[in-house]
Amino acid sequence: MWIKICANTNLDDAQLAAELGADAVGFVFAPSARRITSAEVAKITPHLPTSIERVGVFHALDAYEIARAAHEAGLTAVQLHSGVDFALLHRLHKLFAGQVSLIQTVHWEVGTEGGGAAIVAAELRRIAADGLVDHVLIDSKVGAAIGGTGVSFDWDEARAIFQEAAPELKLIVAGGLRAENVSEAIQNLNPWGIDVASGVESVPGRKSPEKLAAFIKKARESKVDPA
Repeated sequence: MWIKICANTNLDDAQLAAELGADAVGFVFAPSARRITSAEVAKITPHLPTSIERVGVFHALDAYEIARAAHEAGLTAVQLHSGVDFALLHRLHKLFAGQVSLIQTVHWEVGTEGGGAAIVAAELRRIAADGLVDHVLIDSKVGAAIGGTGVSFDWDEARAIFQEAAPELKLIVAGGLRAENVSEAIQNLNPWGIDVASGVESVPGRKSPEKLAAFIKKARESKVDPA
């Protein structure tokens, strides 16, 4: 199970995530209470193990702005948190030439009757057909809030969609995960990876060492239900 600890704002939290066994740490460049600049991230990434992935989360920037920030910050992956833009994906794929992974976020709108699931299924099919994305992250959208909401989408509905719409995609699950429910999410959805931010925080932008350790331990111990 690939584990990403997102929305890091300081070196101590990122190093602790790495020490506890996370596979990736994320940095939010989009407008957020957890926002950080590429110059600030550039002071953090040289002190992290080379084995850990360093993911930048971007929203509403063009390909050259994203590429410039990724280079300055020392990122190994870029996560696009705005809507699926295939023209942008093609430009980034060309600019990065396989040196930086692409993660596309698909937002599951919570609180809509059936619409959220149908939109996610359609977008997963289009992404799979396009073939340029390395991973797809499914995150909850609550009203205008995208990411960091602390709210889970419908896992029961998602299980069938993941199996039918995108069995070949490497799916990462986010949205409302914490130590208390991460095992359930893994058992239900059998994702390629999981992503957490608010679920391991003491306050926005600061990680709780206890919550972080408990989350990673629970995720590592989780078993997928073969049924």
